[in-house]
Amino acid sequence: MRKTKKRKLRFTKGEKVVYFIGFILSPICILIVQIFCGANIGNLNISVEKLKYEIQNQEKTNESMKMQVSELTSFDKIKNVVQDMGLAYNNENIVTVEK
Repeated sequence: MRKTKKRKLRFTKGEKVVYFIGFILSPICILIVQIFCGANIGNLNISVEKLKYEIQNQEKTNESMKMQVSELTSFDKIKNVVQDMGLAYNNENIVTVEK
């Protein structure tokens, strides 16, 4: 029977330095990436909130303008404008179209 010699795994000084630096730099790099990503997410959240606020303001403005349009297109308002222009309302000229 042959005796098998156990071979010890030995690292050179260069390998030891590389592994040591790898173990030290890996957590530091992970922390830096997490901080960077967290800051970017925070900026995106702020941008989203600003856009939501602007959308709400625009919706309020649109609603206000819709109300103004409905006021300006009311029958009484149109009738007053027509009378100011010297025209008259004639019921006989109105034609109703049905399907």
